[in-house]
Amino acid sequence: MKTPRPPLALQLAVMRCLREKLAQANLKLGRTYPEPKLVYRQRGTSAGTAWLDAYEIRLNPVLMMENQQAFIDEVVPHELAHLLVWKHFGRVAPHGKEWKWMMEDVLGVPARRTHQFELESVRRNTFPYRCQCQQHQLTVRRHNRVVRGEATYRCVKCGEPLVAE
Repeated sequence: MKTPRPPLALQLAVMRCLREKLAQANLKLGRTYPEPKLVYRQRGTSAGTAWLDAYEIRLNPVLMMENQQAFIDEVVPHELAHLLVWKHFGRVAPHGKEWKWMMEDVLGVPARRTHQFELESVRRNTFPYRCQCQQHQLTVRRHNRVVRGEATYRCVKCGEPLVAE
């Protein structure tokens, strides 16, 4: 399946946000961190990823087109914060205290680890699992890890292990 190309106006809005947040961070940190490369190749249910060694932000074009303002307001700063934390502190926990500080105190954005976007358009085959309080959908990768005995997943609400239906 070919990855859709986001409209130019949306790409420009994303780049403007990236540059504004980077300038804000450079000013507050007294540094001149370079502008990261921005690509629209993220697939699956991830909104974006920060590739530290490549100093690159990969964004999911499908989710971006469906959630334009939220992407600009939340996802772009989220991924930029990962790169800035890596430049400023080195390798640390991905969503640890340094990342939270970078998000809230430096970039002025609430520090949320995950997005709440509707995933129907990007979700592939999923497998139903159940806990005490609700049904869950596990991806093919997670389902296969459970089947091979390599992983057990728990509900974040009730803490019970997920069981295949």
